[in-house]
Order: sequence, then C-alpha cells, then structure tokens
Amino acid sequence: MPKKVSGHIKITSKVIGYLPVDGVLEDIEIQTSGLKTALNDDEVEVALLPIVKGIRQQGEVMKIIKRARMEFVGTIEKVDVEKVGGDFFLVPDDKKFYRDILVPASSALNAQDGDKAFVHITEWKDMESRPRGEVLRVLGKKGVHDVEMQSIVLEKGFDTDFLPEVEEDAKKAATTARENFAQEIARRKDFRDTTTFTIDPVDAKDFDDAISFKELADDDYEIGVHIADVSHFVTEGTVLDKEARKRGFSVYLVDRTIPMLPEELSNDMCSLNPHEDKLAFSAVFVMSKDGKVKEKWFGKTVINSNKRFTYENAMESINTVKDGVSGTGEFSKELNILNKIAKIYQEERRINGAIDFETDEVRFQLDADGVPISVYRKERLDTHKLVEEFMLLANREVAEVVFKVNEKSKDGRAFIYRIHPEPNVEKIENLSIFLKALGFELKSKNGNVTSKDINAMLQKIAGSPAESLIKTATIRSMAKAIYSTKNVGHFGLGFEFYTHFTSPIRRYPDLIVHRLLQRQLVGGKVAQDEFVKYEKISMDASEKEISAAEAERASIKYKQVEYMSKRVGQEFEGTISGVTEWGIYVEEVTSKSEGMIKLRDMKDDMYELDEKNYAIIGVRTGKKYSLGDKIKFKVMSADLNKKILDFALVQ
Repeated sequence: MPKKVSGHIKITSKVIGYLPVDGVLEDIEIQTSGLKTALNDDEVEVALLPIVKGIRQQGEVMKIIKRARMEFVGTIEKVDVEKVGGDFFLVPDDKKFYRDILVPASSALNAQDGDKAFVHITEWKDMESRPRGEVLRVLGKKGVHDVEMQSIVLEKGFDTDFLPEVEEDAKKAATTARENFAQEIARRKDFRDTTTFTIDPVDAKDFDDAISFKELADDDYEIGVHIADVSHFVTEGTVLDKEARKRGFSVYLVDRTIPMLPEELSNDMCSLNPHEDKLAFSAVFVMSKDGKVKEKWFGKTVINSNKRFTYENAMESINTVKDGVSGTGEFSKELNILNKIAKIYQEERRINGAIDFETDEVRFQLDADGVPISVYRKERLDTHKLVEEFMLLANREVAEVVFKVNEKSKDGRAFIYRIHPEPNVEKIENLSIFLKALGFELKSKNGNVTSKDINAMLQKIAGSPAESLIKTATIRSMAKAIYSTKNVGHFGLGFEFYTHFTSPIRRYPDLIVHRLLQRQLVGGKVAQDEFVKYEKISMDASEKEISAAEAERASIKYKQVEYMSKRVGQEFEGTISGVTEWGIYVEEVTSKSEGMIKLRDMKDDMYELDEKNYAIIGVRTGKKYSLGDKIKFKVMSADLNKKILDFALVQ
C-alpha cells in the first residue's frame, strides 16, 4: 500500500502540482492527470508513487481534505454566440485555475458576454468534466477601472462592501460610545492638555496614531505614542469582531483602501481627528535627550490632537531652522527634537543589525476614469522615518514588557508576537551564488548569515545598476515575517522582542494585542484553552496578510500594464531583471513595469542561456546580456487580460 502524505498543494501555470512535506527536501510533484480536481492551496491527501531514478518523487491526489476556496472572478464568455439564452463559460482571472467554469444561463444573473463576474463552483466531479458554477455577482464590463479593482479584491478573498448587519453593529458600537463618553473619559489618563499631533499621507482619510511631546526637568522628555482604542468599540464575539477577523487587514490598492472596519469607526470614532477628544491606547515614555528610555507606561487614555500634519508639511516645519535652532514652523521645536531622537534610533538599529530593505514604491496619477496618466516614485522623507521609529519603539516595548511578565507567570499567558525567523541556509547559499555572478559577495558560514552581513552587502551594492534587483532577490531569500504566539525575535529589525500594537484599525492582530495587553494590565489571565485560539488567529492573519499584499501588487501590475499599453512603440530605458532560455525580462526604470524580450525576436544573432552567469550570449558574436545590465527597449504590445508586456531590444 503506497505511503500517503498531506498538506496544501501549489499548482503552477503549467498545471503541475507540488506538495511541500516537512522533512523532505524536494516538494512532491503531481502531474495534471493526478490532480483529481485539486486547486491551488487546497488541503489534499497524496499517495506517493514508486520512485523512478533520476526524476523527482511523484504523487497522486487521493482525497481533497479541504478546498481553499470555491469562489472565483473571471470573464463571462458565451458558449455559442449565435444561440440566444444559451449557457456561458467563466474564464478565471486566476491562471492557476486550469478549467473554464460552465455557468448555465439560469444561474448567470443576466450576465453578458464580456462581463466580469464573481462565481461560486457548485459541482466538479472529475478531471474529464467541467466545473459548474453560479454567478454570485456581476461586476461590469471587463477593462473598466472600478470593475478591475473590484475583481482583484474579490479574487484575493476580500470584499469591497460590508453586510448590513456589520454596518449596523458598527453604528451601535459608535452610538453606545458617544452616550457613555463622559464616564469613559473619567476612567482614563488625560493627555488632552499635552501637545499632540498626527503625521500621515496627504490623502489619508483616517488617523490611527498620534505622537505627544512634553518637556520635563533635567533635559528629559515625555513622549507618547497614542493609538486609536479600537478595542473599546470592537468587542470580542460581536458581529463586528467576527467580520474584522475574517478580513484580517485593510487592503490598499492603487486608488483606494478597502477597510477592515466600516467607515463609522475607521473614519470617525477611531480616527484621531484634530481638535476632537478621542479614546486611545497609549505607550508613554520618559526619555533623555539621546533617546534612552527611563520610564514607561501603558494604558487607556483620552487625547486631543492639536494638528493634522502631512509628511510633507511636517518636513517643512522641521526645515524651518535658523542658526541651529528651531524656527517659525508650526511645532518646529517639538518635531526637530523628535527627529533627532528618531535618527539616534535609526543608527542604533543599524549598529544592531537591522536590515535596510528600503525600496522604491511606485505611485500612479489617474484620470477621472482611473487610467494612469503619469507614474512617480514615493519619496521617503525624514518624517516618514520619524513616525516609523516611534511606532517601532512602541511595538518593541509592548512586546518586551508582556514577554517578561508572561515568562514569570506560573500559569502561562498567551500573546501575539510579530516574528521574523533567521533565513533558510539553502536560500542563503543560492543568494550567495546569485550575487557572485553579479560580482558581489555575501559573507556567510555554511549558509548561515547574520543581519550585519546582509547589511554590509547591501551597502556595497548601493548605487549599482543591479541594486534594486539584488534587494528584491535578498528579500525573497529571507523568511517571511509572520504572527505567532511563540517569540523568536525579529531578524530583519534586529529586535529580540517585537509585536504589532500600532494599527488595530487596519490589522486584526494589533486589535488582539490591545486586548491581551489590557488584560495583563488589569491582572487578568489567559486560560489554557485560549492558547490554541490565539495561535490559530496568528496563522490565519499571516495567510491573510499575504493575500492583502498580493491584491496590492496585482493592482499595481494592472496599472503598469495599462500605463505601458498607451505607450506602444515608445522607447524606454530599463534593467535586465531576469534571464531564461526563452527570453530576458526587463524592468523599466521609472514605472518599474516588467516585460519580456523574446530571444526569437533578437535577429542579430542566436542567443543561448548561460545559466551559471545569469546571462544570454550570442553564439556567433559573443555579445552578452547579463542580469542587472542597463538597456534600451521599445514597447511592442500589452495584454491587459494576461497582464503581460512584450518588449523589443533597441540596438
């Protein structure tokens, strides 16, 4: 009887399945005929087939334990365009879904040929038959901006709207809080007379964190990190709480935010709007002028923000300095002191091995129809780093104080940490080989590397044509940061203790951290059977976070292809970002759009892949194109359906 293993299957675009198995170096390979209707990320049971020398261990799906999902977005196509009232196919957007879905006319909700739709699979018996489905929602015509953005959100498992009962629960929570506001303020530490401000993007609609500043005696400062007290409004077990857990995160697309919580809370009650009394959960530090924390306090507060800064006008205020002292900018003195401390923290983190993975972020200017008319890179200002450093401080200090209390507890207490394990040895060895081919070196010992080693390498490649490429490759070689009840530290940040405390309005784990911290502050305990619950929340959140990031990347990718589709025939500069036996991938410098130059279209020579050196070389001329090289190219075509670009080399 064949040995059986189980896990979550990964399906490639070539319709081959791979099953990762603990303790096995290579994933089990499942050919198309052995998938038995399994889809990407399904939990399956696989029988191992007899080993054949020279090929990877093969397997065959025996049972689908649990479907990852049964709803898919795609384009409706009529089975027979001549037949009125006939059936339809849904061609899924997910290219890893390898069958079109048959949708009977009676289940099509009046969808028309060329519409995008959200479909639920009702039946799929075997690989010889087509899956059958029913339309849950008609989104609109393919290619329309709003339709495509909705498609991305639904495809990644999120929703653009809240159910009426969720909206109603949010209104009820807000109403109750307003009615009891005076009594609640009396129970909290009052920071309304302390200078406080928010610093956010110019287009931000909600403000979930604020910083307060007060000068003390002996050149000390009291600096508070105040976070919207979402846990006061979203209580455990409510409809609102269940919806927040299901979503896990707010999703950020190129033109919109899909919030985790309804606007009644996210843009009003839980937004730290200027000149309004607001409830917060705060981390308050007494520190010296060089940032050394002398005292710390955590608890529920009431604040009133004096100013809503954007990153840009806060930077302007910092820059109003005359003769080495703060000038006339609003809160210039406070911002300059905070900025100096933030720079001290940055340097301390660098010395301690925090990895600088700062990469360019692409932003689009869209017209009224959502069509990208220009593209630019988001500039990282000192004010971005200022806010980041104080949020990191709060997250680190909360994690440390909770960990140390829990460590001493006899009965044990649960918490959710943000962890980043050390990199996989094999991946680091592969990264070292990759870097060597590009003329750089990563210091490591038997595949083991420190964060300081990675930083040293990143400093060496700074300013080189391959900098962006190498940073991306290095990030991919790292383990993913995840949520866990087990603290193992944060490799990338160089922290022994770390959690996410600062964004409960957009991250569900932060909301749980607030609840658990408050429970600890009032002497409460976490029952033994709750440990499993919090570990499950951690695992679910880690998976949801990946989906949210994929949605953001998909919206950017769509706009990059759309942007280039209006520029077919134009020439650009780019960097070779990948080499294969069939072509070279090129990333355009400004928009970061990636397309392919097919080797068969390079007529000046026959080119072959030099896999070892990440290059293609002309057989006759010896001409060489290597990873990281700068080249000129012309846009030949853009396929919005497949989200791919074809380029041609400009000699």
